[in-house]
Amino acid sequence: MKKYFLLWFIPLVLFAEEGMYPLSEIHKLNLKSKGFKITANAIYNPNGISLVDASVNVGGCSASFISEEGLIITNHHCVFGAVQQASTVQNDYITNGFIARKREQEIPAKGLTARIIDSYRDVSKEVLSGISDTTDPVERTKIIEKNTKVLVADAEKKQSGVTASVAEMFAGKTYVLFINKVIKDIRLVYVPPRSVGEFGGESDNWVWPRHTGDFSFLRAYVSADGSPAEYSSANVPFKPKNHFKVNPNGVEENDLVFILGYPGRTFRHQTSYYLEYERDIRLPFIQKRNAWMMAQMEVAGKNDPEIALALTARIKSLANVEKNYRGKLKGMNNLPIIQNKQKEEEALQQYINADPERKQKYGDVLLGIKSVYDEIRTDAQRGNILSNIIGSSTLLTIGNSLLKLVDERQKPDSTRQSAYMEKNLSALKQNYLSSLRSFNRTIDQLFLQEILNEGATLPNNQRIEPVASLKNIRQFVDSAFTMTQLTDTAFIAKACVMTPEQLKQVNDPLIEFARTMSLEIEFQNTINRKRNGELNRLSAKLVTVKEVWKKSDFIPDANSTLRMTFGRIRGYSPSDATYFSPITTLNGVIEKSSEEPEYNTPKKIRDMVKKKEYGRYKNKKLNDVPVNILYDMDTTGGNSGSPVLNANGELIGVNFDRAFEATINDYAWNESYSRSIAVDIRYVLWNVEKVGEADFLLKEIGIK
Repeated sequence: MKKYFLLWFIPLVLFAEEGMYPLSEIHKLNLKSKGFKITANAIYNPNGISLVDASVNVGGCSASFISEEGLIITNHHCVFGAVQQASTVQNDYITNGFIARKREQEIPAKGLTARIIDSYRDVSKEVLSGISDTTDPVERTKIIEKNTKVLVADAEKKQSGVTASVAEMFAGKTYVLFINKVIKDIRLVYVPPRSVGEFGGESDNWVWPRHTGDFSFLRAYVSADGSPAEYSSANVPFKPKNHFKVNPNGVEENDLVFILGYPGRTFRHQTSYYLEYERDIRLPFIQKRNAWMMAQMEVAGKNDPEIALALTARIKSLANVEKNYRGKLKGMNNLPIIQNKQKEEEALQQYINADPERKQKYGDVLLGIKSVYDEIRTDAQRGNILSNIIGSSTLLTIGNSLLKLVDERQKPDSTRQSAYMEKNLSALKQNYLSSLRSFNRTIDQLFLQEILNEGATLPNNQRIEPVASLKNIRQFVDSAFTMTQLTDTAFIAKACVMTPEQLKQVNDPLIEFARTMSLEIEFQNTINRKRNGELNRLSAKLVTVKEVWKKSDFIPDANSTLRMTFGRIRGYSPSDATYFSPITTLNGVIEKSSEEPEYNTPKKIRDMVKKKEYGRYKNKKLNDVPVNILYDMDTTGGNSGSPVLNANGELIGVNFDRAFEATINDYAWNESYSRSIAVDIRYVLWNVEKVGEADFLLKEIGIK
């Protein structure tokens, strides 16, 4: 595997536990002094095999190879959608779990692919080529987008069986091209029952103490020659270059642990103006909307198991975001995060003003960023509605995507948007079918009607013309859903190969409404591109002057690229007179158990705990089986499923959540309240051996 060492940053002086370090930074850390018993080369070796080669991204979550036969461990909630699609009322794998006792019994995890890093390199110069020739922020954005597309297309043309992507490390400043091998045939191997994998449900979500068995096993398959291939019975298990050794002895309080995973997005280098916009406008809008949609779906499925099954993954996803945003808002309002950022900006401005040359070059940076956010606030309500109106309805989403597909198919493949390239069309069509499997007309109509009503009440200066012109929203929605053909899979298959003219002649009301909305959205996108272009220009200058001011470069915000973070198993005190220890146990599961669906522990588990059938997984200090562990590592969304490794690089847990106070991590990390949660590997193995009686899996991962 060819890898490239990046020269983005100089050595950093940070708290040992803080930071989501890019691969290029690992060799700059004094790991031995922090408690590591392995070298940086063992974690990431640019010229050989290392632990990085055992890390994988599955469906947007982090995951780990744990055997030579392509066996993967990740979170139960990361495979939830695939399990839902495989389930029926008769074979309810969500409720009852799933175990494939033979390879031929492993079933497709529809919608999931595995992404493995093949190589990466700094492409900042190529991405930013030509932007110095223009002062127009819209043109600047277009140049960056065009250069990015060319880089991706060239990289994918040179190497078959890979996908390329460009990650923005610092807006307008630093960009990295990642080459990934993508495995398309992923299968379910072992999924615990929901009463284990989601124990505590939404009540315990983002909460400590936790007692959730949030784990599942998958397997990656490829064609006989080792190349990625769609599902086929002739495919064979993928042979990863490396896999993590599973240590069944777990960890103790204060032990060092680290993660190799794919954290999603953080915003720690953003200004106070961005943070205020998040607090005042975007976060409250999404949080309230998600709460309302969840309530409607729960009512719809209350007395109908089939509807409940169809909607369950969507409810779970909305609930996760809703509670996360609620936690963020609480942190924004209760912690001095914005105030601290404002103080930093005041001090930076004083530093800039103290030198005439600096003032000439950077004096307008902070005021310029403030000006852009002042402008964004003038049409923020309109922006929120336009960002969510298409996604409010499953059918409208499909109709909008079909419009884009037929338009993109008229272009050369290399210039299309990524989702509509020939290599991705099979997955796109599968997404249409998957969406229809969870479609519920009553809910779909209700959601669309609600957001249209919101759009109709906007002030005139934020008017959305296609919405404002509807005379009777309820009547329009009812008529459109009655006449549309978007519930017909045969029609969708035909529409995928139509020309734009042919699709227009269909005269489907939802497709036509998506067409009129797309014009309005594109108008808003043009405005957004201008604003983003200006913010990129100013943000690049801001980072540059801050580096000079602080005499240090910075770790870039998380952006779904592979990072390492480390810390220790530690409890914390979230409020006055309260302290939480960092390890929960099986007896804690029993203490929480009740007849309520969220806490209804399987009888088999209750009986074994009563008899103290702990096997080799009992912790002597606790005289019990550890269930979940807590640590002060720096994590965020996307770290779900990340391997939690001990000082020797052995897998001892699977990261799945944060404490409620740590939802604010995306904006600011602090050792006093930032805590993340994993399922202890001892609880995973105890379930596999004692509950699932799947000794064949223990044998495969090397547990004797």
